[in-house]
Amino acid sequence: MASAEASSSDAPPDATAESADVRVTKPVHDGGRARAFYELTKPGIAGFVMMTAGVSYFVGAAGQAALIPVLHTLLGTVLATGGALALNQYLERDVDRLMFRTRRRPIPSGRVTPAEALIFGSALTAVGTGYLFVTLGWLPAALTLFSAAAYNLAYTPLKSRSYSATLVGAIPGAMPALIGWSAATGTVTLGGLVLFAIAFLWQLPHVLALAWLLREDYARAGFYLTPPADRDGRIIARQMVLYTVALLPVSLVPTLINLTGWIYFAGALVLGTVLLIWTIQAAHSMERVALRKVFLGSLGYQPLLLGFMLIDTLPRG
Repeated sequence: MASAEASSSDAPPDATAESADVRVTKPVHDGGRARAFYELTKPGIAGFVMMTAGVSYFVGAAGQAALIPVLHTLLGTVLATGGALALNQYLERDVDRLMFRTRRRPIPSGRVTPAEALIFGSALTAVGTGYLFVTLGWLPAALTLFSAAAYNLAYTPLKSRSYSATLVGAIPGAMPALIGWSAATGTVTLGGLVLFAIAFLWQLPHVLALAWLLREDYARAGFYLTPPADRDGRIIARQMVLYTVALLPVSLVPTLINLTGWIYFAGALVLGTVLLIWTIQAAHSMERVALRKVFLGSLGYQPLLLGFMLIDTLPRG
């Protein structure tokens, strides 16, 4: 569902375009009530989720996806994701008031009441999950519900208790890959698990770079998104490199198991190598400019990788 801070300043992974400027100087949007509810859905993250689920469906269908089922997948996923993200803001409404980058969100800014956010988020999640159940079957709906629950009932409370929240949050962040795959195939097989693994690993250098950049703001809210003992960022640096090293070979597996062709393979190899170089450079210095390059570079990595996957899916059978 939403990534563990990934693709966003707060999601898992939730992280997207919402936090491209990690200095957090967003003004309050004066777009009325409709705008406030729209912001509750974190459209940047929801867009990433919808894109991942859609491409995963296409790959699962061996490039022969019918339009209507794809639209069902996109609509149900984006509704449920928006609802889960709204519920996250309800659950974190008190700490959002403490952090510079979140204090102007709809609830802490007073544009939406907590009760309204709870009702809105619950309704969207239920409608999106129910829609997937009716149109595509129980498995995509169950995976979507699991993702929303893992995000809000596991990752969200764990952020204030343990650094392991980063890994836990990457699970719902990678679930759209399985949701799309299961919508196309009716099951979860090796190909879907490979797409899940790519999405899982991609989030981690992205989130860790952001966590170090915003460590003071996170500390203000009592979030453990960096290890408390990691005073100079050495632990974060090693882990960013480790996960990026792991991502590179895993991202090549779709071609090795005949899900994609060699155009994707070449694209994934180039993207992964560039991201690894940037991550190693950032780990060496842990300076703001280098870390922002990893954060923004990883933000671009995902749609580019999905684009290569989309144009180079091999028909099977």
